[in-house]
Amino acid sequence: MMEKIPLTRAGFDKLNAELKHLKTVERPAIIRAISEAREHGDLSENAEYHSAKEKQSFIEGRVKELEGVISLADVIDPTKLSGTVKFGATVDLVDEETDEEKAYQIVGEYEADIEHGKLNMKSPLSRALIGKDEGDTVEVRTPGGVRSYEILKITYK
Repeated sequence: MMEKIPLTRAGFDKLNAELKHLKTVERPAIIRAISEAREHGDLSENAEYHSAKEKQSFIEGRVKELEGVISLADVIDPTKLSGTVKFGATVDLVDEETDEEKAYQIVGEYEADIEHGKLNMKSPLSRALIGKDEGDTVEVRTPGGVRSYEILKITYK
């Protein structure tokens, strides 16, 4: 049996939207591009054709990947959760060394995006945070050394 893939509703919706876009916009466009490139004659030296076929291969691979993830998705609604840090939690932290405050939501690997505050639940920081409560301090080994963070607030939104 395949393992379920945890996703927030927003993450699930985003993956579904990407899949729909690939199937309804990207796939037809690349089929037209391949058709046009074929009309230019000799395919062995046709850079447009080879480029379009490469892009088609990427699109089809991504469609298969998204279909697989969506079929195994376990959509979790963080608004129905509370308590200690777990999947879906938004955690406000302060770096005890620099006093820099950051907020991260703990999400599945397919929706992780560190630049937008979406932290992969398998990351070292997420693993250190899970099960902890407001006021707790966690130590995380990073490439730059050990960092200490205090949990300021846990919300489920």
